[in-house]
Amino acid sequence: MFRTLSITGFVIVLLGIIIHFLIFRPKANELFGADRRLKILDGLRVLVYLLTLLFIPQKLNLAGVLRKLVYLLALLCFAVLFITGFYSKLIYGTTISGYWLMLHATFAPIFAICMAILAVMWAHDCRLDKRYWPWLQRILRVGCAMHTTKIMVGDAHPTSANVAVPEKHELAQKICFWLIVVLALPLILSIILSMFPLFGTHWQELLADTHRYSALLFALVVIVHTYLMVIIQAKRIAAK
Repeated sequence: MFRTLSITGFVIVLLGIIIHFLIFRPKANELFGADRRLKILDGLRVLVYLLTLLFIPQKLNLAGVLRKLVYLLALLCFAVLFITGFYSKLIYGTTISGYWLMLHATFAPIFAICMAILAVMWAHDCRLDKRYWPWLQRILRVGCAMHTTKIMVGDAHPTSANVAVPEKHELAQKICFWLIVVLALPLILSIILSMFPLFGTHWQELLADTHRYSALLFALVVIVHTYLMVIIQAKRIAAK
């Protein structure tokens, strides 16, 4: 059951990302300029460009350097945990064991610490303020109540001159961030609680399932969040 859900989930997410990228990706002329040489190398340029976009913008202060380093370390830990956690289950249908388990257990606490730091350092930047109300209206399908909304939120309306409506991918990226923070709690707590001799066999199995399915949802959201960060950075550069 878990193996089937995992394969289905990853296939759907990857196909969705590919289709979305083909539709909404910035054009090569916007990214590299129309007067560039050797246009035949655009495929290589795009690959290098996508990899460099993972290096999020860094502010020239200690907090900016720390946030960037923690983010890169978290990405590395996530890659290791993803491979060690899903490889055996998806390929062979077996649970993690042996050196895979040792490697998984080594990187897990480092990743948990990185998640805690990023949650604190990114919380302010990822808050959903009144600028996002127009997009939230569309998501919640309350467009028919526009007159009431004008009275309630005033200058949160997209036509207000003093409020800049953010790009829709930015809203999706911030929603993914908060989903990651929420999913990290059962993901981490389930495995920590299972280490203590407080629960019987049934509860141990329940904690294992909680950790397993939380990890699946967590991984899917992280993949989408990383993709959205790449798209947002690409659009910002293309707009310059």
